[in-house]
Amino acid sequence: MEEATSRSNFIWDAIEQDLKDGRYTQVHTRFPPEPNGYMHIGHCKALIMDFLTAEKYGGKCNLRFDDTNPAKEDTEYAESIKRDIHWLGFDWTGGLYYASDYYDKLYEIAEDWIKRGLAYVDELSQEEMRAYRGTLTQPGKPSPWRDRPAEESLDLFRRMKAGEFPEGRYILRAKIDMASPNMVMRDPAMYRILYKEHWRTGKKWCIYPMYDFAHPISDALEGISHSMCSLEFEIHRPLYDWVVAHSQNMLPAKPRQIEFARLNLTQTVMSKRYLRQLVEGGYVSGWDDPRMPTLSALRRRGYTAAAIRDFVSRIGMSKADSTVDYALLESCVRDDLGVKAARAMAVLHPLKVVLTNWPEGETKTLTMENHPDDPSMGTHTVTFGRELYIEQEDFMEVPAKKFQRMYPGFEVRLKGAYIVRCDGCSKDEDGQVTEVYCTVDMDTLSGSEGAERKIKGKTLHWVSAADAVPFEARLYEPLLSAEDEIDEEPEIVDEDGAEQAEAAAPVSKKDFISRLNPDSLTVVKGVAEPVVRDCEVGTTFQFLRTGYFCKDPDSTPELPVYNRVVGLRDTKKR
Repeated sequence: MEEATSRSNFIWDAIEQDLKDGRYTQVHTRFPPEPNGYMHIGHCKALIMDFLTAEKYGGKCNLRFDDTNPAKEDTEYAESIKRDIHWLGFDWTGGLYYASDYYDKLYEIAEDWIKRGLAYVDELSQEEMRAYRGTLTQPGKPSPWRDRPAEESLDLFRRMKAGEFPEGRYILRAKIDMASPNMVMRDPAMYRILYKEHWRTGKKWCIYPMYDFAHPISDALEGISHSMCSLEFEIHRPLYDWVVAHSQNMLPAKPRQIEFARLNLTQTVMSKRYLRQLVEGGYVSGWDDPRMPTLSALRRRGYTAAAIRDFVSRIGMSKADSTVDYALLESCVRDDLGVKAARAMAVLHPLKVVLTNWPEGETKTLTMENHPDDPSMGTHTVTFGRELYIEQEDFMEVPAKKFQRMYPGFEVRLKGAYIVRCDGCSKDEDGQVTEVYCTVDMDTLSGSEGAERKIKGKTLHWVSAADAVPFEARLYEPLLSAEDEIDEEPEIVDEDGAEQAEAAAPVSKKDFISRLNPDSLTVVKGVAEPVVRDCEVGTTFQFLRTGYFCKDPDSTPELPVYNRVVGLRDTKKR
């Protein structure tokens, strides 16, 4: 599996040129998530790029929580992000930081800007600001308070900090250019009044910095050399540079922002705002529901860190937006588990088979390999007896054309056991098959000389009724139906500063709840060999001919629960 470190990309080309030119002497990156939700697969591209870049160039990578919106943030989210980063195999070698660590410095810079005429306290409402901002083809109109004296703005700003005004009464804005063709530069907001207790600073602050102000300053304070971010931030780069340039006398570094295309996946919701709706609306069982694209959910489902890193490596880094087929991610998972997962037999839809010529009460212990290509993974034993279970779909009383599984008069091989001939079946009053009757060829035990006898029938997996373990299988399909892709709002600043983002780059918002796939979860009750009961939670097996399954935390000694991680091949049922 090729890691991204062995491939070049335009970002690393730019970094190498910066080092060659002496613009920077060492590489220092950061991963800056907001602790307002669980991290999802869409974040992995940035996460892996940030940490791998530091590793590649012998530098450091910080983890910094951009906690500037206390209304949506929580310790739970921060801790989940830490777990996800470690699970992917990374550590914040440059240190752990929070934007809230810099609140005093940010406030000091804001006051400095006011004194130098670079910021002013405004009284426009959000609706008025939107109207004054103009459009993509028309310049904005200056606020009536844009030329407010610095002394007056400074006094109001300090009183904002002291909690003298209600939310929405005043806002601090940078004084840049209301006629700029880039709407982000039209006097963006720097601070707003928000009476929310912060999860780290408590009630110390009632004004909070906006993302576009706090983020570049935090980067510079930490000595970041390269600030890598998704393509939605490209129009924000001039503001990023402006903020750093106009605070340079108070900052130790001047980072460079480089953008890349975000990760989009088919049939997948990739917005924390939308994902929160799924959780809070009860459409899923929680942030770690295996249908969710969060890393905690993918981990619970049985996806591996190695597979996700391989996936990011395969899609590569580019400047062009594109949507990746979810099948590629599944292929990476399948490739990884194909090497690592032990094999076992499980039947999802059991149909009883009676071997009429097998002595009643007699059983035989058979040895099964744990992996066909890796003898070092060892073996395990299974019981073979008179009664066993096969999949319902493996029997047809009247076979379809080219059907080569079990039907009257036809022979099949039972995996690791014998060749059997189907003789008939019994049905209930509704005409449903309840039992199938077969005769065993006793001379064809797997591994014996008679096992070489050639037959046309397929090899079927099975489970002995003598020690069959009932289990629950949870079968997952994508959250969104194949025909129901949605236009997602870009997570430019997540919730923090969303008004600015929407005004700068309007996006379509559709009711994605009505487009959820009603078949995203199917629960079936099957039977399996005892090994699936006796293993630890998180163990993954390849259930022969069925798929890869991972033991879920909901398991009990009486009823193991298994999540289908991925099928044995891409079924294209999308």
